[in-house]
Amino acid sequence: MTNTFDPEKLQTALDTVNRAGMPGLFAEVRDSGEIWRGAAGFADVATGRPVTAEMRHRVGSVTKTFTAAAVLYQVDAGAIDLDAPVGDYLPQLVPGERGAAITVRMLINHTSGLADYLRYAYPSLAGFPDPAKMTPESLEDNRFTRFHPARLIELGVAAPAAGTPGGLPGAYSNTNYLLMCQLLELVSGISAEKCITRDIIERAGLRDTELPLGPDLHGPHSLHYEAWFGKLDPPRDYSVFDMSYAGPSASLISTVADLNRFFGLLLAGDVISESALAQMQRTVPVIAFDGKTLDYGLGLQKMTVPGHGTYWGHEGSVWGGGAMSMISADGERQMSMMVNLQRWNRLDSAGKPQPHPIDEALQAFIQLALG
Repeated sequence: MTNTFDPEKLQTALDTVNRAGMPGLFAEVRDSGEIWRGAAGFADVATGRPVTAEMRHRVGSVTKTFTAAAVLYQVDAGAIDLDAPVGDYLPQLVPGERGAAITVRMLINHTSGLADYLRYAYPSLAGFPDPAKMTPESLEDNRFTRFHPARLIELGVAAPAAGTPGGLPGAYSNTNYLLMCQLLELVSGISAEKCITRDIIERAGLRDTELPLGPDLHGPHSLHYEAWFGKLDPPRDYSVFDMSYAGPSASLISTVADLNRFFGLLLAGDVISESALAQMQRTVPVIAFDGKTLDYGLGLQKMTVPGHGTYWGHEGSVWGGGAMSMISADGERQMSMMVNLQRWNRLDSAGKPQPHPIDEALQAFIQLALG
């Protein structure tokens, strides 16, 4: 694989995303032992405080790779069987025929058919994932709401099914990962947050990564600006937010350096066994919330970059914050990036998100960083 690694071009590409309308973003790119870190724009647009590449950030569903790895760690230990019915472990949460039909593997790769609970937890997200039918009011109302995972799972299990167990394509659902967290608690005897921290975060030596238990984001960080397709104008900061609505399916706080370290160790077979990693890399088609089809394994997304081969990793979004971390199959090239604005696209008369200059600029940076 032939790579270009030009720090000046990488910084210029970041600056272009900022000029296109992204308040602030930062990244780390690694290539065969070389490391570049860059940042562009503001962590706080009101004060002019700049973003830096060392900042801590909410990374959304990148968390899923950590949670999946923790489950695979227990598979390695013989405590969990990937192909056992979830009803064998959690019959009270997924009872009856569904509990017998849905396996642990189906939870991790989103082929369980269980609906996402999110639209039912937030009344104003009743149209989720259709942005034209969603309103942002309940974000403020629930900024400090503490959700109980069992209740969220109950909402997802009771909702109309998103598919049949094992059916393809799968349907991306946070309900799956909250169930996996309950499974981790069952087999480890400690909370899912403590289990993932002990078995994955601490073993990988990630000093700036945590699963928070409260609403605050501690340490140097950017504000997280939510635009909600232009319905919040100007965008509102949601860096302080109780993440119990997602738990260890999307609540992780990390840095670009820690994410690159984690995915590097994971793909090298230093977090879980090589056989468990091979299971993570068995992919199926999964429909994401935005309608796009993901090539999805066990908590890993597979991406093919023309001319540069296969990449593995995950992307994520929270209210006001986004992240992406990818590593080449040979482990030589890595990119982790974080942005501090979400849902910047406005909607047309049909309720469809319209192209924005940020889209093209961001994609150009990602392609440059991965190639």
